Amino acid sequence: MHPSPNPVIRHITFDCTNEPYELAHFWAEFLGHPISDIDKPGDDEVQVELPDGAPGLLFVRVEEAKATKNRIHFDLGPTGRPRSEEVERAVSLGARILTDRTLPNGRGWVVMADPEGNEFCIERGELG
Repeated sequence: MHPSPNPVIRHITFDCTNEPYELAHFWAEFLGHPISDIDKPGDDEVQVELPDGAPGLLFVRVEEAKATKNRIHFDLGPTGRPRSEEVERAVSLGARILTDRTLPNGRGWVVMADPEGNEFCIERGELG
């Protein structure tokens, strides 16, 4: 059998004007996955390694500041805790709430920004 001729997603890349290691540290703590052993503070590129062959999250230093809303973002579903606790945990790590779109029936999501301003959403999880 021949390998697929299709490309493979190796990384999901985030531009950052501040220290890439610090932003990678936020995501490593929040998602519970390690920063690559070869990366260190001061590096221009830092990767958070995801399990089971998933693409890594790569944080790359750039000069240009973020100017508009992300065109792509993560929708995260909490496991083992309700959405409200996941939001609180993200805030304690340095994220901020942009918009709470939680509906009275519990559906919806909370739009957040990481320390660099990249948007992500926390949806309702298995515990609410």
